[in-house]
Amino acid sequence: MSIADINNAAAAYARTSQLTGGPQSSALSPAPQSPGATSEFERILSDTLGNTQQALSAAEATSQTVATGNADLVDVVTSISAAEVTLEAAIAVRNRVIEAYQEIMRLPI
Repeated sequence: MSIADINNAAAAYARTSQLTGGPQSSALSPAPQSPGATSEFERILSDTLGNTQQALSAAEATSQTVATGNADLVDVVTSISAAEVTLEAAIAVRNRVIEAYQEIMRLPI
């Protein structure tokens, strides 16, 4: 389920609430966005994934240079450790997003 699906569901709920005379929360109304606009969350997630990819690429490049004898082993270990920490952080964020999605899906509407 994407953010657009959630916004569409919230808008449908708000319209139904208006038709039935029930309470309407402004928090349920989707925020208007221009077609090319991205949310802050999307930007942060994209930046995080880009940083993770860069760290993994740097670790791979460093490990290839040590294979040719052009790099110090300490540099390789440091680079791989940094990539591992970055990857673990990205996995933790992914797990939290999945947990949040599952929690939203359990909410009664």
